[in-house]
Amino acid sequence: MTTASAETPVSAIEKSTIKKVAWRLVPFVAFMFFINYLDRSAIGFAAPNGMNDDLALTVTQVGFASGVFFIGYILLEVPSNLALARFGARRWLSRIMVTWGIVAVLFTWVGNFEQLAILRFVLGVAEAGFFPGAILFLSLWVPARHRGKILALFYLAQPLTTVIGAPLAGLLIGAHGLFGLEGWRVMFLGVGFPAIIVGVIAWFYLKDKPSDAKWLTKEEQVWLTEELAAEKTKTESLNAITGGKQRGGFMQAFTSGRVWVLAFIYFGFIYGLYTLAFFLPTIINGFQELYGTEYNVFEKGLITAVPYIPAAIALWLWTRDVSKRGLKTWHIAGPAVVGALTIPLALFAGSPVATIAVIAITAMAIFAVLPNFWTLPTQFLTGVAAAAGVALINTVGNLAGFGAPYITGAVADMTKDSAGEPQYFLPMAIVGFFLLLSAVLMVVLSHRGKKDGSFNPDAKAPAIVH
Repeated sequence: MTTASAETPVSAIEKSTIKKVAWRLVPFVAFMFFINYLDRSAIGFAAPNGMNDDLALTVTQVGFASGVFFIGYILLEVPSNLALARFGARRWLSRIMVTWGIVAVLFTWVGNFEQLAILRFVLGVAEAGFFPGAILFLSLWVPARHRGKILALFYLAQPLTTVIGAPLAGLLIGAHGLFGLEGWRVMFLGVGFPAIIVGVIAWFYLKDKPSDAKWLTKEEQVWLTEELAAEKTKTESLNAITGGKQRGGFMQAFTSGRVWVLAFIYFGFIYGLYTLAFFLPTIINGFQELYGTEYNVFEKGLITAVPYIPAAIALWLWTRDVSKRGLKTWHIAGPAVVGALTIPLALFAGSPVATIAVIAITAMAIFAVLPNFWTLPTQFLTGVAAAAGVALINTVGNLAGFGAPYITGAVADMTKDSAGEPQYFLPMAIVGFFLLLSAVLMVVLSHRGKKDGSFNPDAKAPAIVH
């Protein structure tokens, strides 16, 4: 009876503390991610709605400008993460938001391709470190056993960005003439300023550690602080036993064949993700020529948003299934095959409704995998090696962020029809190839891991850890 009464308050405190953290921090950080993803993908909405014509851009140039963002992002990601560790996640995330907001606003006055490409590169530099910083911030607030659910809630912001952001972009583009600006310039202005405002708010709203959170009771502060400290001590002890020196930890990640295979698996999904993000509005813009339909800018925004609604639902349900079963090989390989088959077929669907329905299946396949993929590296990497391995995988994935829009635009331009219109079947087939390659690599990785006993993706997976 004494034991039961002693355990009950701990259980109650844990429940109330995690609930408060989830409601207080996750929506706000997810909103920051919402603005982040909207700013980096805004060029996809601007391109077919006046920017291409006003700046005389080819599809290849749009693809390059879309993708060059990731070069700056990759180059500064590690230095930004080091600065985050030095200055604190709250301060550094606020600084990142204000900086990228200023750069995003400058897109309002871009005058040619060269200026567009330079600003996109600088935007990547400004945003570098935000995503891993946000993941780190949330991870510092919840024990590992709760991290999977918290990060799944955070990831929901990505598909919901398009669900809400695409119609919003349509409204802003429809405000043509406001302040004497073209509609696409109004959109850049409208999506840039919120980053500055929210960045300033974040400085005061976010807290670095539980003991600073006045919205937690004293008992909740003590419980969470002690829980996180105990977890950190356990991890450090494990690293001392298994990880060796830090240098060895880094080398373990960079010389691991499994890490590189996971990096290429992730590359395929990110390739598909950003192809959709940057070129779906352009494909929808082509419905008028293909099917004789006419939509205004706001209606195009609504249509762009449609595939991301079931994608958000799939992300949440797939993550719940992973939490119950543990991550299985088919949780990764299955959606990859579905995405590989559907994305090129979308161009032959025969109607706008059928096309969007097929693209929705592709989006569901890609988003269902993303938050769950990250349980894999932590099955065989710990400590410094885990940090280095995740960084390497994320970097290779972000290379797809550059490659996908650029290759898609270049190939579409190279395969123009007799009327001089870019064609998208071959670019979408390339997306399908990379997704199919991800599926094959996942099956091979699983088979070899089971065979030598070194790695078993079908074992009960740990919580998502970045």
